[in-house]
Amino acid sequence: MVRLDKIYTRTGDKGETRLSTGETVPKWHPRVAAYGTVDELNAALGVAALGATDDMLAALRRIQNDLFDLGADLATPDRGRVLEWTPLRIVDAQVTRLETEIDTMNAVIPPLDSFILPGGSPLAAQLHVARTLCRRAEREMAHLASLKDEPVNPVALAFINRLSDWLFVAGRAANKDGADDIKWVPGANR
Repeated sequence: MVRLDKIYTRTGDKGETRLSTGETVPKWHPRVAAYGTVDELNAALGVAALGATDDMLAALRRIQNDLFDLGADLATPDRGRVLEWTPLRIVDAQVTRLETEIDTMNAVIPPLDSFILPGGSPLAAQLHVARTLCRRAEREMAHLASLKDEPVNPVALAFINRLSDWLFVAGRAANKDGADDIKWVPGANR
């Protein structure tokens, strides 16, 4: 398990950091950017959780835990090296759980007849902020995966894609199952 006795190490003072494999990379490395955005997303969900109760709160806490799993997955690239531990990876069951929860939430929400503006309730607004951070993390992970010698777990890519869908539907659920959604009116202010 993780044990942190000392918080500062000074290893980042020169603009570098270490992956969990021990590799040293610059702090601007696309891998660090990807798991850094996942961390931002997790923090945004922590704020959203302040306005959540019951099932939504439990789901957000589960997802926050999964995001730490995702960060660990990204920080441990599979380069075929033998490690002293088994790397933590996002697995299909985590993606399936998101899909099941999306279907459950969406079953009681009327279909969209327009795009919606982020907002409505405070919780919905925060979930939409988290959704946009999730999409940025997805873009950064996809970019990382496109680079030579920068492997990304394909299930992790599916997870982050599905999570953005989950956050969209959860935002609608937080808006009284879509009743308080704010619809986009194309050209309304011309």
